[in-house]
Amino acid sequence: MSGAPGGLTLELRCTLDAPRERIFKALTDPAELVKWWGPSGFTTPQIEVDLRVGGGYRFGMQPPDGELFHLAGEFLEIEPPNRLAYTFRWEEPDPDDRETLVRLSLATAAADLTELSLSQGRFSTEARWALHRDGWTDSFVRLSELIAPGT
Repeated sequence: MSGAPGGLTLELRCTLDAPRERIFKALTDPAELVKWWGPSGFTTPQIEVDLRVGGGYRFGMQPPDGELFHLAGEFLEIEPPNRLAYTFRWEEPDPDDRETLVRLSLATAAADLTELSLSQGRFSTEARWALHRDGWTDSFVRLSELIAPGT
């Protein structure tokens, strides 16, 4: 965890067994996002993406038990297949939620391997930071399984 004045910033990295172009598509294409987005056990039955700077996105996430909830934001930077940045806000926020900035960077790690780096923040509490850490960690496992060779 990296701390910063005024909040907490989440930093994660993972290496994925696919070229950057394949990973970027999985990060931006609704037909791909529906297959991996969200923590283990969650589904994402609603995905809208207007992939352009200034365009928005809105996801409806369904937990295993409970009501559908939504997150949304605006794309700030789109540089296929290297970088993606967008705002992130819950539409039904917890009192400790605030809008955060998500930055995803993709770098070639080896022949067909991609290092995916995520930065998100700033969070107002360690509990909200941990919720997002766990959600992204599960999501990256699901993404890795989706793009694994032979799948």
